[in-house]
Amino acid sequence: MPPPPPLPRLHDSAVAVAPPDGGTGTWAGAPSAWRHGEDIYLAYRLRRPIGEGRGYANVVARSADGVRFTPVAEVHKDRFGGASLERPALVRTPEGRWRLYVSVATPGTKHWRVDVLEAGSPDELTDAPAKTVLPGDHTVGVKDPVVYCDGAQWHLWASCHPLETDEHADRMSTWYATSPDGLAWQWRGVALAGRPGAWDARGVRVSAVLPTAGGIVATYDGRATAEENWEERTGVATGTFAALTATDGEPLTSPHAPGGLRYLSVVALPDGRHRVYYEMTREDGAHELRTELV
Repeated sequence: MPPPPPLPRLHDSAVAVAPPDGGTGTWAGAPSAWRHGEDIYLAYRLRRPIGEGRGYANVVARSADGVRFTPVAEVHKDRFGGASLERPALVRTPEGRWRLYVSVATPGTKHWRVDVLEAGSPDELTDAPAKTVLPGDHTVGVKDPVVYCDGAQWHLWASCHPLETDEHADRMSTWYATSPDGLAWQWRGVALAGRPGAWDARGVRVSAVLPTAGGIVATYDGRATAEENWEERTGVATGTFAALTATDGEPLTSPHAPGGLRYLSVVALPDGRHRVYYEMTREDGAHELRTELV
């Protein structure tokens, strides 16, 4: 059995990125963190309420201490012809190049796709050309990828939404894919699905994957009902790359109603500790991007 993942404790956390405004529907979050040398790079999404822009930008920022970030690159939804942007995935390739996988909503539909930008440095991602790598189709929308390269093969877990009807398009499961280069992906099947009658019955979305000597340990977002959309909570799953099983126990939630705590990203530090980043509902209903050492 792999060891438990580093999880937020909430009592010793700090705001890494504040939302662009206050109130429900305004968010800073959906983080994807990467440590390079002494610096931590953080990709995240900025959002305003429906009717005011939705997910209007993905930002890449750099920090020397893991808490105070300076933006170095930014891409807007209009560049992709998108109605909204969701969680990006930031990775550095074995060849030393940087990639930003961007989740893009198709205007007038519930469909999502994933594009990738690649550049020699994080600050060059702003102007890097975009290539669609996970197009989805008329039956499924694909978004919020978690990407990992083990040196020999690329692995990906993405949130997939059925598009049979708008009523059920909020449902989600996590699908697993592999690739020789991180660009051409082959789907391998469902890695994690919701559990009937549980707090994650309506849908699950893997947020972080940590390979260990005893197997894979992952964190994931889940919700029980359609009404909990956008206020998912965080749980733990274990297993293999292709098949994860949720563990028992109560999910992590925000102390502020309606309790959203989601999109956990984990960075291993040289001293053996971890720095975690996550999106959490604050008292006024907005979401902020928080961090802490674990």
